[in-house]
Amino acid sequence: MTKVTAIFDIGKTNKKFFLFDQRYQEVYRDYITFPEIVDEDGHPTDNLAAITEWIKSMFEQIKDSQKFDIKAINFSTYGASLVHLDRNGEPIAPLYNYTKEFPEDLKEQFFAKYGPEEKFELETASPYSGFLNSGLQLYWLKYTKPEVFQKIKFSLHLPQYISYLFTDIPLSDYTSLGCHTGLWDFSKKDYHRWVYEEEIDRLLPPLVTADTSLNTNYFGRQFKIGVGIHDSSSAMLPYIMSQKSKFTLLSTGTWSVALTPGNDEPFSKADLAVDSLNYMRIDGKPVRASRLFLGNEYKVQVQKLSAYFNKEYGYHRDVKFDDALYDQLTKKNKRQFHFESIPNFSTIESTNYQSMVSFEEGFHQLMIELMEHQLIALSAAIGSKEIKKLFVDGGFADNDIFINLLSMHYPELKIRTTKSPLGSALGAAMVISDKEIPGKFLKKHYKLKKI
Repeated sequence: MTKVTAIFDIGKTNKKFFLFDQRYQEVYRDYITFPEIVDEDGHPTDNLAAITEWIKSMFEQIKDSQKFDIKAINFSTYGASLVHLDRNGEPIAPLYNYTKEFPEDLKEQFFAKYGPEEKFELETASPYSGFLNSGLQLYWLKYTKPEVFQKIKFSLHLPQYISYLFTDIPLSDYTSLGCHTGLWDFSKKDYHRWVYEEEIDRLLPPLVTADTSLNTNYFGRQFKIGVGIHDSSSAMLPYIMSQKSKFTLLSTGTWSVALTPGNDEPFSKADLAVDSLNYMRIDGKPVRASRLFLGNEYKVQVQKLSAYFNKEYGYHRDVKFDDALYDQLTKKNKRQFHFESIPNFSTIESTNYQSMVSFEEGFHQLMIELMEHQLIALSAAIGSKEIKKLFVDGGFADNDIFINLLSMHYPELKIRTTKSPLGSALGAAMVISDKEIPGKFLKKHYKLKKI
């Protein structure tokens, strides 16, 4: 029988189950998607009951396998989501979606007492984002649904709730707590004062590091069970554990998130202006980050560009970087695109397609303008730290123009693209392992490519 670590990796879209052998090779995978349900206010949300049932049934299927011997279990999930338990350990509210709108009058009430808003954002390293600041969800419950709030015994972030299903031990962990929750005062290294004054702290279980594990008897068998980890922090772990030199990770997708471990510089107003925030490492140390809605804007603009030039969506994937075209466009030095989901540098009210000779020219121009925003975000995440490497993963790692523009702006850095569909799941497996991670780990597991 193959000795394995079992990982539940719960994303917003796909819920995945992995088995990794002792060399971190994937030996089994299953996944499922669930239709969203709505909460009591009619807002779409994940079906917590269905996810819970799937997790239990999935583990039941595999635990008695004659092929795999499960030694450890851990959990990685998306953040900004809390499960509220009553004194019987049962969920008493939906898994409220972080896209839910936070009431404006409640926002004003909160900042009238604990603001001003900018001071709060600087102290918690969490730009105000409504329900995306998961701590404010508890404030919302207290003042809009007091009958539910009064029944709460513990509130667990989603990774710790799934761990709780196996251990019956409620815990909090740094990676979930430190991810734009608005709960943590980074200068005091403690909960923010509003948490104590509102008596929210009594609902938050004991705080542990994400490498904590519990030896638990589950259905008559002993398993090493992790406490769970926030997916962004988990995805960063393989880099942290295998790299000795200082680096920044640029994780690209719908959101482009730049993360620099070891950067604990104080936050400034300028950082907030470019949507900087802190994440946390497994031991509670801050990770300077900046986020940009890059992939979303990119998709919107490429769709429009494709329609204008009568190209099928997907044509852009084969467009390679053209030096001559780049030189021509940079000499013009004129912005042509009106962006919808990231701030505009100019007052262009609509995109000037008429000035573009071809799709290729328009696509290069788009990437040049998007890169202006990306460079600002990257600079905020790097700060004054001297890094030696820049890793790029996710969708833009395959974008030839994006990577060429990055390398031109950072000629002093070793830029590496990586590719792993296992990112957060693999990190969750590594964090509860006692094995030392070799320096060539990324090359072996992440299709590391030098630029």
